[in-house]
Amino acid sequence: MLSGRDDATCQQLLDRVGLQGKQFITDDWPGYHRLIPAAQLTTGKHLTFPIEQDNSNIRHVLARFRRRTKVVSKTEERVDLSLRLYHHLHDHPAAFAALSATFLSIFG
Repeated sequence: MLSGRDDATCQQLLDRVGLQGKQFITDDWPGYHRLIPAAQLTTGKHLTFPIEQDNSNIRHVLARFRRRTKVVSKTEERVDLSLRLYHHLHDHPAAFAALSATFLSIFG
């Protein structure tokens, strides 16, 4: 797990994802400019806002990303499966409608 906002942490992330063939969109933290080649780096809040908005929506929907939760597993596998389910239902509204209709019929 990564933490902190320093050059060492940024370098850990870059070692994990690699630089080859990647384009990075970041805020204007100076560390990015020191570690990522200028040709691969785009900075600005106007580009990071939609990403942060999507992250916020996911955290809102998935309780396992709330800080004080004690009722769900935070294992990598469960987080991965939850994100896959969220994106499947979000990207396929008809699938969500069918499942929600089935669920709601229990109470009808």
